[in-house]
Amino acid sequence: MTKRSLPRWSELRPLLQMQPVPLDPVERRLARCHTVADLREAARRRVPRAVFDFVDGAAEGEVSLARSRAAFDRVEFAPAALAGFDEVSTSTTILGTPSALPLVLAPTGFTRLSHHDGEAAVAAAAAEAGIPYALTTMSTVSIEDVAAASGDGTRWFQLYLMRDRGLTRELVRRAKDAGYRALVVTVDTPVVGQRVRDLHNGLTIPPTLTPRTLLDISRRPQWWANLLTTEPLEFATLQAGEPEAHSALIDRLFDPAVTVDDFAPLREWWDGPIVVKGIQSVADARRAVEELGAEALVVSNHGGRQLDRAPTPLELLPRVAEAVGDRTEVLIDSGVRTGADLAAVVALGARAALVGRPYLYGLMAGGRRGVAKTIAVYEAELRRTLHLLGVPGVDALDGSHALLRAA
Repeated sequence: MTKRSLPRWSELRPLLQMQPVPLDPVERRLARCHTVADLREAARRRVPRAVFDFVDGAAEGEVSLARSRAAFDRVEFAPAALAGFDEVSTSTTILGTPSALPLVLAPTGFTRLSHHDGEAAVAAAAAEAGIPYALTTMSTVSIEDVAAASGDGTRWFQLYLMRDRGLTRELVRRAKDAGYRALVVTVDTPVVGQRVRDLHNGLTIPPTLTPRTLLDISRRPQWWANLLTTEPLEFATLQAGEPEAHSALIDRLFDPAVTVDDFAPLREWWDGPIVVKGIQSVADARRAVEELGAEALVVSNHGGRQLDRAPTPLELLPRVAEAVGDRTEVLIDSGVRTGADLAAVVALGARAALVGRPYLYGLMAGGRRGVAKTIAVYEAELRRTLHLLGVPGVDALDGSHALLRAA
């Protein structure tokens, strides 16, 4: 029979140690976030529904979005026991520049919708973490102000080819003068995909006041206060005009008739590396290398935001890497949500991955500190994965460490 007795204070005292509760609400909120999924939930609670859906959603039935993420569930790792590594390295090089992680913060449009500090906060967090950040043509902070915010950080500039080639050339010149190191040319957006959530929410840039947005003000007063008391939300690199649906704006500005020949002037305007983003077939990967001379390419379905039911990047990655990986650096985006995913894409042939939604969740949840938290989550998860795989570092990963199980 079990003998019972009342516990002594000396036995209770170690059990009653209280963890200090941060007084800062942002710090307190981020302390509860241990994964990108946690940051997503924190973000959902902080911003108006139309803003969250703009970031979180995708095109049409969102099939590509779901498939991109589901593909990572099929990754199977092959760990090595008794590997004998006390420390592991998460660092690598991307386009010849050191990076603390095989991770690039991807270009995302309308970033000040997520937080009033927008791209400046993202660039600063990336620079502090030692990873590249790609600023979009559709930025809400200027090319020059983002450069100032990121200091000596690695900056790329993402370019859409505009109907107005004079504007296109001017954007390239400004990026060059501001010290951006690579030009990322996106080729999967002749027209914008139909984002059904945005249509249902009546999203415009900048937001317009309607009965629905007025209701949102009552639910998210801090977000609206920040929006209404800081600089007007507009495209810092473009003269966009009156508020309109973002799809109409893009279709008005972007050139849908771009061909291979349109890349020739870019080589005259830009003397650094060119990255071709939006590769969705082995044939196009070869064209990017052989006809465009791309120093890197991104296997991407635009996060599922363009053509729904497009190829799933992770499934395409090994074939692209085999076809052109010895001639150019292969990058990937879409569905990369964990540090283990970073290890998987490198093992399957990528130099690094680009992520967009995850850091925007962090930005919505906590501004610059939220972006830093997102990067820290990836770093911790990647480091743990390398240890568990028995691999000394990112650059030691190869096809022997991961495979894609059959669907």
